[in-house]
Amino acid sequence: MPVDATPEPIRFGQRVQILRTRRGMSRPVLAGLLGKSPSWLKQIETGQIQVPKLPTILRIAEALRVRDLADLTGDQSMAIELFIGPGHSSLPAVKAAIDTFPLVADRQAPSAQHLLHRLAKAWSARHTAPNHREVIGALLPALIRDAQLSVRQADTAVARRAAQATLAEVYFLAQFFCAYQPDSALLWRVAERGMVAAQDSEDPHAIGVAAWLAAQAHRDSGPAHFEAADMVVHEALRYLEPHLNAGPEPVLAISGALQHEAGYTAARRGDTATAWSWWDKASKAAKKLDPGYFHPITSFGPAIMGAHAVTIAVELRAGGESVRQAVRADRTAIPSRPRLARHRIEEARGYQLDGQPEVALDTLDRAHAAAPETIRYNGYARRIILEETEARSPERRQKASELAVKVGLLAA
Repeated sequence: MPVDATPEPIRFGQRVQILRTRRGMSRPVLAGLLGKSPSWLKQIETGQIQVPKLPTILRIAEALRVRDLADLTGDQSMAIELFIGPGHSSLPAVKAAIDTFPLVADRQAPSAQHLLHRLAKAWSARHTAPNHREVIGALLPALIRDAQLSVRQADTAVARRAAQATLAEVYFLAQFFCAYQPDSALLWRVAERGMVAAQDSEDPHAIGVAAWLAAQAHRDSGPAHFEAADMVVHEALRYLEPHLNAGPEPVLAISGALQHEAGYTAARRGDTATAWSWWDKASKAAKKLDPGYFHPITSFGPAIMGAHAVTIAVELRAGGESVRQAVRADRTAIPSRPRLARHRIEEARGYQLDGQPEVALDTLDRAHAAAPETIRYNGYARRIILEETEARSPERRQKASELAVKVGLLAA
């Protein structure tokens, strides 16, 4: 009688190759992101050289956007989620509101003005609260249900389009809440519903924001989806172009935000010239806005362009340029706690690329001070912290361990 053979475990190198192929990434591209040669990567994938040390494993995980480190290593004792944060306690309630479409209305929908007032307060809270998911997670279920009800009860075509624009904006807020949480299908569902509601509204600003969020979702899915991200952005920019000359500031701002997204994706590809060309276009768009303007959804405005420059340089793996841009960007205040924390994380990535890990850790500490929740959900920050817990310097190990406790990577 034949005996069932126990399947051999998948080797580390095989996992790297599988994940790289799924991401649509060539061996030279991944090797370049790691600062290694394609031949070194081939030897890793074929098992000709040993499994690298933790810092290199973490950099591979970052480049491949591996959500759980165990998926890369095969070691369940290393089940650390990098690019996915802890599920927020409000996630089930938000998910239920998104998934449910009540067909029978037993109450009157709030007025359009009332809904817009609540939305404005929610966006304000998102920018001012150190733990913004805590705040907007409590507000979203009722907002979603009321905005859906408002669309259903609209009694004219004009009122229905306005209600759809409001519903789209509620979905945009929900997309920020759902990002980096352990339900990627829900995130895509929200993104698609936001786009449908925006298109039904025929509102240029809503359509532009929906495209901005959709482009991010595509890009974060990996290099195989970069082309889709570009298509969404370019189509939205063509659509918005006739509205720019006499358009209100939010429409001008979303156009600039989309231009930056095009540059961001180009930087992910390693296309330096295209990335900076798009950043220049976005910078010119920002200069057309009031000096104190700050878009409540995308954070786009004059104050954010320095932070965007840091991101472009970091994604291009240009450590020295990242640091130069970080020094320049710090001259401008960012009026949003989570966006400031995100900027600090990008600065930290730049400092680590430039061989300044001590400064990177200090900068991550500043990110935590600005918005603790943002750093807890950020895979780049988590990777740097974990890598530095293995540093040779006792001082760096101690500082990294303290940060790891703060963000929930290690028990106190």
